[in-house]
Amino acid sequence: MSKISYYTKEGYEKLKAELHDLKTKGRKDITRQIAEARDKGDLSENAEYDAAKDAQGHLEARIARMEVVMGNARIIDESSLDTSQVAVLSKVRIKNTKNNMEFIYILVSEEEADLKAKKISVQSPIGSGLLGKKVGEKAEIETPGGVIAFEIIEISIGL
Repeated sequence: MSKISYYTKEGYEKLKAELHDLKTKGRKDITRQIAEARDKGDLSENAEYDAAKDAQGHLEARIARMEVVMGNARIIDESSLDTSQVAVLSKVRIKNTKNNMEFIYILVSEEEADLKAKKISVQSPIGSGLLGKKVGEKAEIETPGGVIAFEIIEISIGL
């Protein structure tokens, strides 16, 4: 059983558009590639045909995975977000207690994560370590570089 993932309306629509594109344009392109390869002759020794059929298998597997994700996707109602503790779609200002550096992140689903946009996954070490924490609390987070302690400075709605 797959787990529920929470999305912004924008993230959900992007996922939906990508799935639609794969089902329409993606399948059409693969069908064209298979037809072109088939026209080149003997299929038993046709590397282009084998590659196109392999690409078709990968495309169908990706579509199947995305359909599962879409089936378990939920859009979060921003008006119901609670800023008393860190949750999905929280914008969190944290401070590294060792060097006093501050960071601001928005916690999102794994598919919406984008470090350049300061959006981190709730499944990431930092994201999961911050979940449920309140302003003033400290979170000791196991990272690849070792344990880092962060203090929650501020929680707001991340959109």
